[in-house]
Parts: sequence; structure tokens; C-alpha cells
Amino acid sequence: MTLSTWFTFMLAAWAISISPGAGAVCAMSCGLKYGFRKAFWNTLGLIMGIMLQILVVSLGLGALLATSELAFSLVKWLGVAYLIYLGIRQIRGPTGPIADDPVSPHDASARTLFTRGFLINASNPKGTVFLLAVVPQFLNPGAPMAGQYGVIAATLAFTDLVVMSLYALLAARVLTLLRSPRHIIWMNRTFGSMFVLAGVALASFKRT
Repeated sequence: MTLSTWFTFMLAAWAISISPGAGAVCAMSCGLKYGFRKAFWNTLGLIMGIMLQILVVSLGLGALLATSELAFSLVKWLGVAYLIYLGIRQIRGPTGPIADDPVSPHDASARTLFTRGFLINASNPKGTVFLLAVVPQFLNPGAPMAGQYGVIAATLAFTDLVVMSLYALLAARVLTLLRSPRHIIWMNRTFGSMFVLAGVALASFKRT
């Protein structure tokens, strides 16, 4: 991959990361609820979900999702169910004041936040199909594929790390304002509805 090709892909990667989606909603939700430090584990999970997507595409498994209606539908509806589950759980979440160290250690555990982010990106076939459509445009068929996919993975990981961390950080800045039950209920309903809408949007996505 030439430097000019990489730079073009870098611009595309920033656009992909910044565009609103389930990952951005998840990062902001965790930033609001748990603060930036704990939400960082969620960001790492989102990145690992993207890495799995790239691995799937690089191994050619992405072509299966793009051509097999059954495989695509299975992964898609698993993703839809998980997003709606997160939405309902958020809407029905506790209304107590948000603190920097939540009372429930399980809800705020690094493993839980990491897994949540990972599952959101890993169970999104839209990401796989998108990578299948975009990534080949930046590959040189005459050069080793492993190195090129490595550069692509590292670029996407870096941009996602920066963007999702900023989403979480900006959301965490609102933390001190969310002290009354009314504020918490509003926040839970807002982000819960956004998760559900992301699930509905994924449900309407079809292979092209």
C-alpha cells in the first residue's frame, strides 16, 4: 500500500469512525453512566469487534455473509436482538444519581463493558458488508495481503480509539449535571431509544 493510498484510506477511516452508529451510542452511553476511565474498556471492546470484522473479511468469510442469505440473516438478527435488549435495559435502568464509582461493581466491570462493545461491533453484518465494499478499493492485488490488512486494521483501530474515546469523554463531561432522578430517567430513555433505533435500522439493512 502506497503512502497516498494509505492517506486516502485514513480519511475514509475517520469518516467511518465519526459517523453516528451503534458504536457511538454505546460509547456515549458508557461515558455518561460510568465516566471516561471505565468507558475506555467499552471502547477497547468496540475496537476488537472491528478487528474481528476485518479478520472475517480478510479470511474470505465476509463473502459468505455477502452471498448467503441464511448466514447474513442469522448474524443480523442476533445483532438486532442485542441492540434492542441493551435499549430496553437502558430504559429500565436505575434512576439513582450517577457517581464516578457506581454502586454496582458488576455493571461497571471492565469485562462487562468490554464485552458489550465487542458484541455490538462483532454482531453487525452491516460492518462486514461495508468493509467488503470499501477495503478492496485500497488493496494492491500484486502485494502480500497480510501486510495490507495489517495496515488497514491498525488504521481503523487508531481512528476508532480516538473517536470513541472522544465520544465517551464528551459524554462523561455531562456526568456532574446528571444528579436528579429526572435527569437519569431522561438519559436512560434517550440512550435506550437510540439503541432500539439502531436495532431497527440494522433490521432494515439488506444485502446489496
